[in-house]
Amino acid sequence: MPLTTMLVLGLVVGVGAFVQRIAGFGLAVVAAPFVVMVAPQVMPAALLFVVLPLPVLEMARAHRDIRWRPFGWAMAGRLATMPLGVWLAANASHTVTSLLVAGMVLVAVAGSLTRWRVRPSSGIALGAGALTGISATTASIGGPFFGLALQELTPQQARSTLAPFFLFGSLSSLLGLAIGGQISADGLRAGLAWLPFMAVGALAAQPLRHSIDAVRFRHSILALATVSALAVIVRVALT
Repeated sequence: MPLTTMLVLGLVVGVGAFVQRIAGFGLAVVAAPFVVMVAPQVMPAALLFVVLPLPVLEMARAHRDIRWRPFGWAMAGRLATMPLGVWLAANASHTVTSLLVAGMVLVAVAGSLTRWRVRPSSGIALGAGALTGISATTASIGGPFFGLALQELTPQQARSTLAPFFLFGSLSSLLGLAIGGQISADGLRAGLAWLPFMAVGALAAQPLRHSIDAVRFRHSILALATVSALAVIVRVALT
């Protein structure tokens, strides 16, 4: 990957890390469309790797707010379908992967805008985890489905419960991809190179977590995610 491309995508990862520290998820939703357009060969391993430190920070800061029951059901669902995600990562073309990334981003946007509210029941958490086992392992997008299942929790409880789901879920997906031979050297190098950008984005968000207008911030991020996902679809249609 050219150095300029690596740096530009690193900046996008930094923005995604900023979003995730504010909203609880968002690094992959923001970054994945750009990465899959410019450097699909590093997907999904690079983003699964670079996101790992963020949930550790959240768990260390607010572990008492974690709701372990929905987390456990969601992880069970994720582990059950993760092998299917590995199979898709091994067999899907770059075109299919790009469309999957774009589709997952648009689903995340639609889910964030819906007025439908759900309780974090065992069945809902299990289903959200099962969907994530496919989407995260194939497209590195793992937060939206479980995030929707946690809507009835307070923002802090939702962020804290998402944290171990990201950590252990990303580790399990990376393990599955490694067993399936789907982690390239390019993916690992990109993930390592983007860690400083992730750290800067996360640190920049820390003092603003409770002062940013949540509604305006969410709408801005959803608009950015929508445009980037549509750009992926248009690029696929033109190639």
